[in-house]
Amino acid sequence: MEGTSLSSIAAAIAIGVGAIAPAIAIGMIGSKGLEAIGRNPEAAAKVQSSMILAIAFAEAIAIYALVVALIIKFVA
Repeated sequence: MEGTSLSSIAAAIAIGVGAIAPAIAIGMIGSKGLEAIGRNPEAAAKVQSSMILAIAFAEAIAIYALVVALIIKFVA
């Protein structure tokens, strides 16, 4: 295999593995947030704002994985 092929495979693995954990985390955050709202509807605004913030932080990890994959693809 050539270096270009190996860097393409490495980039694909980096973004693939780097996207799995944030996807699971976002699903769990949404699930638990909606469960908390269901248990205590009066606290919906506080729970929702915390949930959205946590989802944004989890999504940032996927963006970091994308940046690493692009660096692997085009620099290495």
